[in-house]
Amino acid sequence: MTRVSQLYDRGRPVFSFEFFPPRTDKGVDALFRTLAELAPLAPDFVSVTCPLDKPRRPLTFGLVARIKTELGIEAVAHLVTVDYSRAEIDAVLRQLRESGIENVLALRGDLLPGMAPDAPRDFQHAAELARLAREVGFCVGGAAHPERHPESRDWDGELRHAAAKVDAGCEFLVTQLFFDCGDYFRYVERARRAGIRVPIVPGIMPVGSVSGIKRMAAQNRNRIPGDFLAELDAVAADEAAVHRLGVQHATMQCEELLARGVPGIHFYTLNKSPATREILTALRDKGLC
Repeated sequence: MTRVSQLYDRGRPVFSFEFFPPRTDKGVDALFRTLAELAPLAPDFVSVTCPLDKPRRPLTFGLVARIKTELGIEAVAHLVTVDYSRAEIDAVLRQLRESGIENVLALRGDLLPGMAPDAPRDFQHAAELARLAREVGFCVGGAAHPERHPESRDWDGELRHAAAKVDAGCEFLVTQLFFDCGDYFRYVERARRAGIRVPIVPGIMPVGSVSGIKRMAAQNRNRIPGDFLAELDAVAADEAAVHRLGVQHATMQCEELLARGVPGIHFYTLNKSPATREILTALRDKGLC
């Protein structure tokens, strides 16, 4: 068994991929084809997100078990607090342990439509889930937000929540996507001043759709640099050109991040392999990984 926190102590960048649970059996088959295509890149671990749609969440836990047992790749299960009781969380954690899963990413999760952030729940914050998961023996990670969480009012509150997760047991943090490496490095500086010492891993998402990335950026309040956005808009109707630009920009980000000593890079794959393969191949050709 591999605890993800130990990977960040090995003195080399850790590369990881994130996937989401498909909605159909065909989608699951396609996901495993993608995983087979990415396997030669030898990712240090992969993670699977936990959807807002509660009936689909068991698929997340089943997928991480399959990935670990069938493909031999270390797998991290995302686990959210929203719409789960304490008893349900206890049951999920037991299931994961019985499946041989040792690593979880503890998240509050997106709120249900119409749900207020302070609506009563058994777990109000990700830190509470992190504490429980750590107490029962999991290696626990958490989320970080280089441009602040959409609900954060200021940096003091943002960093207070991040520190609470670390104090509760998170041994590493993975950032939300960003497009300007300066945003990541400024966040790390703020976090270190706030006493947060765990690895803070940059999350990178190669752009594959202009409309899709604009929608996601608006939802998460991500800033797309003006020059990059102009380039994307100029080729928005050309899928291949958008792909090339997305790979180019993400590769440049990774080069800068690795040159400045980040602990690793977490790729948001959107369940597709070509962009991630191209980026990692380019980095390896340059001796960066």
